[in-house]
Amino acid sequence: MSFGQGEPSWGPGGTQTPDWAALADESAARKRRKRWLLIGGGVLATAAIGAIVATAVISANKNNSPTGSGKNASELPAPSDLPSETAEPEPSFSSVAPPPPPNPKDYISDAKKDRAPITVDAFFPGKKLTMGDRVYAKGATQQTKHCAATTKGALGSVLVNNGCDQVIRATYSKDGVAVTVGLAVFPTEAQAKKAARQASGSVATLSGSGVPTFCPAGSVCRRTANSYGRYAYFAISGFTNGKSVTTADKNVYTTGNDLTNFTFRQIHRRGELQASVAATAPAS
Repeated sequence: MSFGQGEPSWGPGGTQTPDWAALADESAARKRRKRWLLIGGGVLATAAIGAIVATAVISANKNNSPTGSGKNASELPAPSDLPSETAEPEPSFSSVAPPPPPNPKDYISDAKKDRAPITVDAFFPGKKLTMGDRVYAKGATQQTKHCAATTKGALGSVLVNNGCDQVIRATYSKDGVAVTVGLAVFPTEAQAKKAARQASGSVATLSGSGVPTFCPAGSVCRRTANSYGRYAYFAISGFTNGKSVTTADKNVYTTGNDLTNFTFRQIHRRGELQASVAATAPAS
């Protein structure tokens, strides 16, 4: 019995049993041939794509040369042909120094510059005074041009002899202690300094508005005198029950210090406000 080409071969002995080993070999050979064909095709395709990409890169480099016109490096302009850098303008400064800011003390040292209104509220505003954790109630106030009438002892003549214009008094109290501050106004700083230095006697206490008469005749009270600018300020501190003050009564000292410090700050603030107005005023 004969077999045509491509038909399976059979094993020995003429039986109809296939030669399985031969068939397996033929199948493996066919698979190897197919795999090599696929690999070969992939290599060719990859090579073709690489060539296309390389061509595109070369073309792009020609079209994106530094001059934008496709020139190569030998055709670029020499450094001397390139435009020079433009120098940026440098800032200019005026050779004239600005005037110094006004000194606040100048505006409270002479009546010619100290032109703001002089009132009780300008120096002792509100109904109470807070200094740290201490709150003082404001009592009676007074403003008068009769300087000597606001004093006790020799202070009246000291004020008048140094040219006192007017006196503002204000009283504050807290926990049975009261203090009266007398603010005397003079034409110049020199006159105020002299009055404070020559001070003798004291400013008279001012009672009323919830504060009883204090520091009666014969009692001992604390008295101070200071000046700042054309203002001299005097204080008298004591107990509202008439008891004399000793150095152990720290609350009396604290009350007097708080009120004189506050008075100083108000005078200085007056100078700051007027200096600020002068600094912002248009030049004449």
